Amino acid sequence: MNRRKFVQGVVAAPFVGALGSQAQAQAWQPTRNITMIVAFPPGGQADLAARPVALALEKILGRSVVVDNRAGAGGMLGNAAAARAEPDGHTLLMALSSMTFLPEAERLYDRKPSYELDHLVPIARVLADPGVLTVRSDSPWKSVADLVADAKKRPGQISFSSSGNYGASHVPFELFQQAAGIKLLHVPYRGGGPALIAFIGAQVDITAQAPGVINPHARDGKVRLLAHWGGKPTPELKGIPTMIELGYKDVEYYIWAGLFAPKATPAPIVTRLRDAMRQVMNDPQVTGIFEKAGSPPAYMDQPEFVPFVEADAKRLKPVIAKIGRLDEK
Repeated sequence: MNRRKFVQGVVAAPFVGALGSQAQAQAWQPTRNITMIVAFPPGGQADLAARPVALALEKILGRSVVVDNRAGAGGMLGNAAAARAEPDGHTLLMALSSMTFLPEAERLYDRKPSYELDHLVPIARVLADPGVLTVRSDSPWKSVADLVADAKKRPGQISFSSSGNYGASHVPFELFQQAAGIKLLHVPYRGGGPALIAFIGAQVDITAQAPGVINPHARDGKVRLLAHWGGKPTPELKGIPTMIELGYKDVEYYIWAGLFAPKATPAPIVTRLRDAMRQVMNDPQVTGIFEKAGSPPAYMDQPEFVPFVEADAKRLKPVIAKIGRLDEK
């Protein structure tokens, strides 16, 4: 996938039923505080995206925007809570890329998904970063080749942390294992933050994190970045090779974050939220926070974000099917 196209998106038809006139948009104002659900504990990519956005939205909408971390099931619990919420603009979801394929993971176990992708309406994309393969500075692996060679000698003994089964940092490792012909030990946590803490604390050997989350530890010399899952080199990860450059095909993966509302949210509310997010993502204070973290803004308004989400889901659903049931491995 072309990085530029991935970050900028393509012009597409407006989301049917979700657009309204500017006059309609201004007619809606929240009547109470807004809850922004993050389906993970603090410290991960979704939380990094949510908190600056929430603060900026408060100024624009005139109501407090409270970030509500509802962790569990790799993001499924929080996503489902947002999907079930009253569609009145007072409950939003800052979701990660995994929200597109988690329902497919539930179907693997013959369970009815607790939400479907079309139960949530895309409002705007905020971030879109490649996952980064990371080891601690004291590890013996100086390159991906070192790691792969060791993993082939010791199948199932090198452990990696993830944000949960089929989560945003589990899937890239599955792609990597399939491409490299290796077997690693998966240790799932309740979110990217706990997965990072476990890695830094030497409870697991390696991890995958978004750049904005892992860069502070790299700057402190605590970790070493071996490669990333992006489609091409990026300035934010200068000198860090892509998996594709290293010869591992079909492993491109981005941990994107975007704002969603429950299905059936009225058009004037959606339009007002879109207008507010446009202002947020043009606010230098917000974009500066992301830039400083090493996670540059990747804003996408609804007409581009809707087909982007659909395309990402179409690409990754077969990956979930290939992973299969984890209790059978």
